[in-house]
Amino acid sequence: MEGINRPEASVDQTVTESPRKLRILTWHVHGNYLYALTQVPHEFVIPVQPDGRAGYAPLGSKIPWPDNVAQIRPEDIARQHFDCVIYQSKSAYEEDALCLLTPAQRALPSIYIEHDPPRPFPVDTEHWFRHDRGLLVHVTHYNELNWDAGGMPTRVVEHGIPTNRSIQYSGQKPAGITVINGLRKRGRRMGADLFEWSRQQVPLDLIGMQSEEMGGLGEVSNLDVATTMAQYRFFFTPIRYTSLGLALVEAMLLGMPVVGVAATELPTVIVNGKNGYVHNDKRLLVDVMRQLIDEPELARRWGEAGRRTAVQRFGIERFIEDWLVVIAEVAGQELSAGQSWRQRHVAC
Repeated sequence: MEGINRPEASVDQTVTESPRKLRILTWHVHGNYLYALTQVPHEFVIPVQPDGRAGYAPLGSKIPWPDNVAQIRPEDIARQHFDCVIYQSKSAYEEDALCLLTPAQRALPSIYIEHDPPRPFPVDTEHWFRHDRGLLVHVTHYNELNWDAGGMPTRVVEHGIPTNRSIQYSGQKPAGITVINGLRKRGRRMGADLFEWSRQQVPLDLIGMQSEEMGGLGEVSNLDVATTMAQYRFFFTPIRYTSLGLALVEAMLLGMPVVGVAATELPTVIVNGKNGYVHNDKRLLVDVMRQLIDEPELARRWGEAGRRTAVQRFGIERFIEDWLVVIAEVAGQELSAGQSWRQRHVAC
């Protein structure tokens, strides 16, 4: 179970130093996010089961997992040494930890990564994470603003995405692309109705798991999403209520302009007429999409500005540095003085 078949990585993977490599237990909840997290120079242990039940799916070979990731059987967790535990789901924290971890392991420094905004009540939902040595980490400031942390300390670590610089935006296809898994069953919250209405006005394609149910193109493997998106003129997000999507950030890193609903964290990322366009008037959004279809150079200018925004705000280097600081804080490590991770390892 320890070994992983690792195809040759096609993205930049910079190896850095940390005060001491910690051994961290976490779960396989969101594959793309876990891939970004494992770029942090600690050792990550992932419990897996052959049946691949939620949170325990084998990592597989579709993503080029780095060498600091190991898979173990859940029943072996109690015999392992860890320095820190990172929870990423309510079931792992409230149920699995009681069954699989020893009392000493449950008392270890712990982090809970909350990937979503609160539900069912946007501002009156109290988070369940309680731990004497714990920290609640949100992936957007919007999420932190809305969750009631119940007195737990919180931090925000925004997304970071390893990029493949060999993939370039062409925008040659005069249409938009939307990337959402299970859009039909997730309904209005994810903007299924807005996507359907918009597709009747302008050419839009949909990719993601179960996207065929809405006339989409089906699931695209993780490493092929960027290549698929790059040919489209713009990225469209109809989502009313969620965190900031990784696919949207990946599109920006390619140099694609973003058009979408002005909800959640997105209005802090997009500046209208500069690097994309967001609004809550669906008719205005359709007008903007039509303009981008008619004016490919405008799409390219917005997309390039969006790429610069994404590199600065969502680059993997910043993500790694933020996580080194958060983990060190929780685990009681002292980071070395002097140059930052970025200064040591990122060429100007």
